[in-house]
Amino acid sequence: MPAEDIPPAPSAGRRWLRIAAMGLAALAILAVAAWGAGLIAFQFPGAALLRNGLIVLWCLLGVAACVALPWRRRGAARRPALIAFAAGFAALLAWWSAIAPSQDRDWADDVARQFDAQVRGDRVVLHNVRNFQWRSESDYTPRWETREYDLSRLSSADLVLSYWMGPDIAHTLVSFGFDDGQRLVFSLEIRKQRGESFSALGGFFRRFEQVLVAADERDIVRTRSNARGEDVYLYRLNVPPRTLRPMFLGFLAKADALRRAPSFYNTLTSNCTTVVFEIARHVVPDLPLDYRLLAAGHFAEYVYDQGGLTPGYSYAQLHERGYVNPRARSIPADAADAGAYSRAIRRGVPGIAAAETAP
Repeated sequence: MPAEDIPPAPSAGRRWLRIAAMGLAALAILAVAAWGAGLIAFQFPGAALLRNGLIVLWCLLGVAACVALPWRRRGAARRPALIAFAAGFAALLAWWSAIAPSQDRDWADDVARQFDAQVRGDRVVLHNVRNFQWRSESDYTPRWETREYDLSRLSSADLVLSYWMGPDIAHTLVSFGFDDGQRLVFSLEIRKQRGESFSALGGFFRRFEQVLVAADERDIVRTRSNARGEDVYLYRLNVPPRTLRPMFLGFLAKADALRRAPSFYNTLTSNCTTVVFEIARHVVPDLPLDYRLLAAGHFAEYVYDQGGLTPGYSYAQLHERGYVNPRARSIPADAADAGAYSRAIRRGVPGIAAAETAP
């Protein structure tokens, strides 16, 4: 080859830029391979052996695609692996887009029904308020009730966090109080099918629908503090009276939307904490985004920093005095007094008047 036809050697800068670009491409391929493996793991309907085999094959194809990247200029012979990986990714995307949420499955007993609200002025009638009697996580008496509430008597809202997997992971609930002694808790939960259990990873892969539950505290809070043995904390929200009604109605609107059009639960973007933030932001539009919206175990601290918890106390004091488990366990499941549990778990909690906790 004549000397004038020999291409110049690439500069060191261009060579490192090419290596960096190929490295980023490899990371992207590995990320897609991991996502595809998760999709197959949580959505493939076939036998476990076949499912695991497909996961292995897909991961091997991802590794082959990384190796086939043109780290050097002579990479044309390896392009079939890249084309095959791209075709597989396109097929997975088509499958992903075809996965649709449903209202019609064999649901677990505790999420078998969705509540229905009828609002006429201040009067709210809720059908399918859950009030199960839990003796253990698997031993319970189902009970669905119709209850009536007077919005003009809304008097308080409490934030409840239930820690079930370390200090960073918690389930978020909001309990509304009325001056006639009634209480109602809202909780966004996965809508499990019968025999199904929660998986945080599965929540990224459209594994679960979501449902908004309206329940009695003796049911939805007590099952966590007593039946499951989770660590439960209760905080009185520092909410102006004028905002209680729109917050309450916000939960009703969310439930109505889910009843009309089912939606998937997402561990990161559509979960028990983000729905509370979404509703609160409709009332207080300037609430900032924060990493603690994703690490729900720290959500109460975020609310505290926004002035949303009882003033005059440090967060450490509110956290310590909001721990309800010892008081919760003192009330038997079959207590004749329907409000005994709710009064007990509020004793000593800052911001809660003594009249709310008196026997």
